[in-house]
Amino acid sequence: MSTPNTPAGTSAAPARRDAEATKAAILRAARHLLARHAHADITLKAVAERAGVSAPLVLKYFGNKDALFARVMSFEEDAEALLAAPLEDLGRHMVRHVVVSQRERGADPVLRIAFAPLHGDHGDILRANFRAQVTARLTARLAGPDAALRAELALAALLGLGVMFGIARGEELRATPVEDIVDRYGPTVQAHLTP
Repeated sequence: MSTPNTPAGTSAAPARRDAEATKAAILRAARHLLARHAHADITLKAVAERAGVSAPLVLKYFGNKDALFARVMSFEEDAEALLAAPLEDLGRHMVRHVVVSQRERGADPVLRIAFAPLHGDHGDILRANFRAQVTARLTARLAGPDAALRAELALAALLGLGVMFGIARGEELRATPVEDIVDRYGPTVQAHLTP
């Protein structure tokens, strides 16, 4: 059967799934669920449904639930994007990144750490990854005394923003343009980074 864009006697090639886009969708879905449910309560079927794929496809790309969640519990990729700015503009960048991630992807790059207590032993892994991949990496960028404390305070401010935006769903915050939030909240974060 021909379509308006294919000649008679030929058929359109089946749409090929973009493997990298599919993997990214699966990881986004798993992160979303991990930030809202205990690890033990999350099924591969739920991840697949949220990602818009089949459960066997999740298994094809990640092998099993533990392998998938090992990737989701890593903050490595998120930290790369979160910290990708010069130190003098890092506070504004981090705020923008959190808000844009929430608005455009429905996910926060670091908020899943707030749910570590729900995940039992997996929560310990989540905390250790956060400390090594986010906090320590930010600390290494800061000069002067008490750099570790300042890194933790800056991240605490970001986590508060993420909670208010994504969990409490603050109506005014969610209705405010991104750059207005960056202008108001960026200096708060920056004050800890470059006091």
